[in-house]
Amino acid sequence: MKRVLILDGSIHRSIYQPTAGWRRWLGEMESDSVHLPSGEPVPLLSGYTHLIVTGSEASIVDDDAWFEVEAAVVRDAAARGMRVLGSCFGHQMLARALCGKQHVRRAAAPELGWVHVEVTCDDPLIGAAGDGVWMFASHFDEVVDPPAAWRVLARSASCAVHVMRLEDRPIWGLQGHPEIASGEGRRLLEGFVGLYPDKAEGLRAALGGAVRDDGAIERVVREFVGS
Repeated sequence: MKRVLILDGSIHRSIYQPTAGWRRWLGEMESDSVHLPSGEPVPLLSGYTHLIVTGSEASIVDDDAWFEVEAAVVRDAAARGMRVLGSCFGHQMLARALCGKQHVRRAAAPELGWVHVEVTCDDPLIGAAGDGVWMFASHFDEVVDPPAAWRVLARSASCAVHVMRLEDRPIWGLQGHPEIASGEGRRLLEGFVGLYPDKAEGLRAALGGAVRDDGAIERVVREFVGS
């Protein structure tokens, strides 16, 4: 029976609630969630078939204590052959855990708001090469130069590694947040304006920009869940 474990990395839980967001799209699929920043214990992975690594307001280039806990779970899941999906911080965590910290860095151009992602390599998770999808993004860090075992599936104008997959295994990272719908994206940006005054200018610019979401989440979840 399929069962997913969600590694929740949210910091400001009244504003950002990734577990609820993913569960809405997973529908009736059985799931459990662990909030790692709070130090909640991680259950044995033997009871799960799928792993979701959520976004986080934390920076992947730091070394918070819970990062290595999460990295160890990612490595264990990959070794077990589980289906793994990382989003935003979770995407970056896949690179850090499976490739090394040298493969993540501060982004030269952070992305806030709704961005156009160009598919560069065919994959059922994201589409055919030449396709383009719009989705919400909110990140100040990025994956850089993933090893050859990783196939880069999509990019944006500001981010060279927007979607990636480990060989042909069911392990994917997405820099964007396809699970965050338009209204939720606006509420998230509005909440962050007060929390991060040093980033307020960029956040307000994103709020003033165009809102566009092509609904990539349905394809993403369908392929991640698998047959």
